[in-house]
Amino acid sequence: MVGSDVQIDGGPRSVVVVGAGIVGLSTAWFLQERGVEVTVVDRTGVAAGASWGNAGWVAPGLSMPLNQPAILRYGLSALRDPNAPLHIPMTADARLWAFLLRFAAQCRSSSWRRAVRANLPLNDECIEAYDVLVGNGVDAPVTDGPITAVFRTPRQAVHLLHEVSLMQDCGQHITATTLSESALREHVPLASPAITTAVSIENQRFVDPGRFVQALARSVQQRGGAIVTADVRDVRRSGSRVTVDTRCGDVLAAEAAVIATGAWLPKLAWGRVRQPVQAGRGYSFTVPIDRPMPAPIYLPDVRVACTPYRGAMRVAGTMEFRSPDAPLVPERVAAIVDSTSPLLDGVRWEERSEVWVGPRPLTPDGRPVIGPIGPRVYVAGGHGMWGLAQGPITGRLLAEQITTGKTPTALEPFDPAR
Repeated sequence: MVGSDVQIDGGPRSVVVVGAGIVGLSTAWFLQERGVEVTVVDRTGVAAGASWGNAGWVAPGLSMPLNQPAILRYGLSALRDPNAPLHIPMTADARLWAFLLRFAAQCRSSSWRRAVRANLPLNDECIEAYDVLVGNGVDAPVTDGPITAVFRTPRQAVHLLHEVSLMQDCGQHITATTLSESALREHVPLASPAITTAVSIENQRFVDPGRFVQALARSVQQRGGAIVTADVRDVRRSGSRVTVDTRCGDVLAAEAAVIATGAWLPKLAWGRVRQPVQAGRGYSFTVPIDRPMPAPIYLPDVRVACTPYRGAMRVAGTMEFRSPDAPLVPERVAAIVDSTSPLLDGVRWEERSEVWVGPRPLTPDGRPVIGPIGPRVYVAGGHGMWGLAQGPITGRLLAEQITTGKTPTALEPFDPAR
């Protein structure tokens, strides 16, 4: 059992959070800030999913919704190229094709702009939310630095600059600077001679994602929270409380529950989330480097993100539509290496390690699902590629909603029933 039946200002005194990634743990941490007793339960432990293997970018300036009109044209051409960064298996099931049809219907300028505007509060406050965590006991570094996008030709940079302009038109603050040749080499010593053009996206941050989420989990525990490893079978109301049933037979009970299981969210949400949440799997690996890497590198044309990582470089890329539990496909890793290696020098590609695949939770309309799906049961997920950046601010806003019973204005566009 978790907690008691005593209420704090009418809100729950105890909450079970299902999911020990950045979103679930952030929600737990900010609930603790409001005096709530929390238990976090996850089937495989802390940071076992997309919260571990992502690129580690806290980059509000690049948090662009996926449902851009151009992505639809790109997706159709990618179907003919098995090595394309976007991969849709031709054996995909009916559920996936239904998701893709809904996604295609949302690949309109109006829908994309709506998603950008909806996400503005999350992007505007995401760095501050990290500051709150680090300033109050989460012992992991968050590093300031630009993210430099590099290109073979000036013409290839035009598309990114156009996207930046569209984001700015919607209200997103972004400072993008086209670099001179000498500044390019200074910012990106790893750039090969094939790279001639670079755009620096200023005032971004990056982290070691696994280290940060592990530190967040320790902070939750140090404040009295429990973290349990168990496979959750069901989340249901039981009288005036909510019970979380595990497959091993244990039952956790509290006054409220949050489902923050990423791409697995639909399994526990009882069909109460109208927007489908689909796994868009990403791959990453670590490689040694022989040149300095001052800050992250973005390779938009091959859709690869590179980040300084434990004295080496983490390389992350691919959007693969498969089951979240499907095994790693080595050909996807080889495709990332083949597309990226001509653009970067001083990288020991054959010595790669920590090869990983994990699912990013996507929604068709480019907006996460955050809020109640029934009395005292909430969901938080569907942030796509930007869960690490938006996870802490999501947790702070959701904790406010849970404890006050009032929906923050910033969460209104993310209603799970929309």
